[in-house]
Amino acid sequence: MAQHWAASDANDFETEHRIYHEDAVLEYPQSGERTRGRRNIQNQRASQPSKKRFAVRRMIGSGDLWITEFILTYDGKPSYTVSIMEFKGDKVARETQYFPIRSRPPHGGLNGSSGWTRRFEVRGLGSDGCASVCD
Repeated sequence: MAQHWAASDANDFETEHRIYHEDAVLEYPQSGERTRGRRNIQNQRASQPSKKRFAVRRMIGSGDLWITEFILTYDGKPSYTVSIMEFKGDKVARETQYFPIRSRPPHGGLNGSSGWTRRFEVRGLGSDGCASVCD
């Protein structure tokens, strides 16, 4: 998994896509896109003109189900993203990625004005390649 995300960040498309079964399925529910097949997934990603960076915040899972929370930055604009990978053996059979729409808190409590919440910022990557969160 770490090799996959490091290759994603480096735009190393061959290494990034070795993790997928030949008949893997990738879904983006928010846009309604579904891509079938490792080569199609790789070609779809390689054709995107944006400059991308990946910063893993955390990975959790075991066995055939792994979830990665990461910051995907397109052309300098961060998007807090979740990837759910379902494995068959040692390869991904299905991945679903969720990209949120950035929003402001509806209750006006940002930066501690209500006393309930505080704003946090994500700082640089640690030696493990994960982003550190500071509040």
